[in-house]
Amino acid sequence: MAFTTPVGFRALPLSVIQLSLAAVLKCGQSFRWTSYPLPSSPSAESPTHEYRLCLKDRIVCLRQSPDYLFYRSVFPEEQLSPAQEGVRDEETLAWLKDYFQLDVDLVKLYDQWSERDQVFDKLKSRFSGIRILRQDPWETLVSFICSSNNNIPRITKMVHALCKQYSPSLIALPPPSVNENCSQDLAMYHPFPPPSILAAPEVKSTLRTLGFGYRADYIQRTAKMLVDTHGSSISPSGTRESCEEWLTELRRMSTEDAREELLKFVGVGRKVADCVLLMSLDKREVIPVDTHVHQIAIKHYGLRTTGGSKAKSTMTPQVYQQVLFTADLKAFSSFGIQISTTAMTTGHVDASPASSPLKRKHTETQERVNVQKKKRAEMKQKVVVVAAATVAALAVLAAPGYDSSLLEDDNPDSADHDTSSPRRKRRKRSSD
Repeated sequence: MAFTTPVGFRALPLSVIQLSLAAVLKCGQSFRWTSYPLPSSPSAESPTHEYRLCLKDRIVCLRQSPDYLFYRSVFPEEQLSPAQEGVRDEETLAWLKDYFQLDVDLVKLYDQWSERDQVFDKLKSRFSGIRILRQDPWETLVSFICSSNNNIPRITKMVHALCKQYSPSLIALPPPSVNENCSQDLAMYHPFPPPSILAAPEVKSTLRTLGFGYRADYIQRTAKMLVDTHGSSISPSGTRESCEEWLTELRRMSTEDAREELLKFVGVGRKVADCVLLMSLDKREVIPVDTHVHQIAIKHYGLRTTGGSKAKSTMTPQVYQQVLFTADLKAFSSFGIQISTTAMTTGHVDASPASSPLKRKHTETQERVNVQKKKRAEMKQKVVVVAAATVAALAVLAAPGYDSSLLEDDNPDSADHDTSSPRRKRRKRSSD
């Protein structure tokens, strides 16, 4: 089908069922993209919005038609030679393929999940084109510290305020519907600030005045921990600090080891750590469990809970693991998804010094048998799902008309909670 590439853009053949910008960029994975409506067009093939993100050295601008992704980069330099433009365009394309993980065939993956999961098969048309992003780990860590007991519009506002306060403007651009030579209605674009900037002691008070609340302390202390431990010297690439490079190197660690490192930071509990693991550190087997995923497990996958499907459950480690257990994660290993799960055992193994090695071996064997029996019995009532739970939860957040309710961590780790907040006090009084 014939198409027209917008002036200044390049076209990448990519169906909207492989990537839906409208869904992916608004579903609570990233918080710095800005969206601008475009002038209406009689053609159904024309893009309706432009999306912009400020990187360290450029603004990436995206538009989308049903069959193409259009992209361009805007740089602070007034003019580039044709050769320089070609190099920069190739850089931007490589970044897009990495950021959106375009090496993954989403349609094929959805088909595979549908074969294994009847519920997913029935609902998949509601969240077409949603994929997990591969973001910068430092930005993702700070963003999800901000997400604790928060909602998407407020998280977005906080992250933009953080960048505006602590990162110099890279460039000013008018909205796409306005001539770029026009000096009116210019929007300032700020990169995400590095850890060394946010490690300064005065950051706490400044962020509190910007509405960050208790998260101000978490962000400053986490940044300071990073800088003190791993340094802030500029990397050989000249774009990132050494502590940012260390965070990226967590991609090479096992999931368990990387999670352990993340949990050392102030304000990082299990759910925040898992969001960072999944959305920036290549741990595709991780399912961050929040109230949305919990409700999906109850409603669609037979997770039993006290008080029924409408009950509000505290996201304790036990509940967290129950949700994960509802998904038979190993069932997806045939698709090349390597899954590691927390072992679930029942009963007591007599491992006292007085017990004989033979008795211990017999008891341990029996325990393993009991666990397998329990798992088989429970799985008769449950439908297999793994990443479907994550994708479905993102789809809930991206659904038109969705009221962005609290994205609560529900993690018992006090670092993820503001127990002194007025809202929590009101809840506590109302439940007494």
